[in-house]
Amino acid sequence: MNILAIDTSTEIMGIGLINGEKVLGEYVTNIKRTHSVRALAAVRELLDDCRVTLPEINKVVVTSGPGSYTGLRIGITIAKTLAWTMNIPLSGVSTLQVLAASGGKNFGGFIAPVIDARRGNIYSGLYRWNAAGKPEPVLEDRHVSAKEWAERLSRYSEQILFLGYDAAKHEQTFAEVLGERALFGSLTDHLIRPAELARLGMEAPAADVHSFTPSYLRLAEAEAKWREKNG
Repeated sequence: MNILAIDTSTEIMGIGLINGEKVLGEYVTNIKRTHSVRALAAVRELLDDCRVTLPEINKVVVTSGPGSYTGLRIGITIAKTLAWTMNIPLSGVSTLQVLAASGGKNFGGFIAPVIDARRGNIYSGLYRWNAAGKPEPVLEDRHVSAKEWAERLSRYSEQILFLGYDAAKHEQTFAEVLGERALFGSLTDHLIRPAELARLGMEAPAADVHSFTPSYLRLAEAEAKWREKNG
């Protein structure tokens, strides 16, 4: 079963292809360039390199959010288009869960993946590895201030591993509240691995292609202002 994974939810762009328990290939970049221009080209390049054709893809998996509003729309639009035109299943997986799976493999404590949401806020959740070898949610993904999140996590006595390049922006806040219980991933722990996305999505339920939408976890600033103005 060939599973194509697409992640454009952050500055990291990842395209992955797995077959069963074998990783056929991954394409990952962490540079500020337009996903809309590069994502489809990366899909074509990866499939060509792996000698797999589009009709041989059995399922598409995409990060469903949170993350960049524009980035999420790009990846999900591509995934929905492929799933609809080829009549194959589409599944979405939390961006934060994929980040936890990519850098926190078999960590014994809790894992808190972090994506910056600006103005002192973050997207995060709390995960822990289960017996099936996957990070399962302990606290649901949310949009929250870094300070409030650190105080919420201080209720736990175990070590907490913070993952994601954006975690460094709030390291002082987490360390001040949690002390030595706050751990931070190393350089390569912060990359979202598209192969992990494909693995997590392998058994995930199929979504309705037409109604599937990103999980933003908060309103866009323009929409929030419009609602405030119009009651």
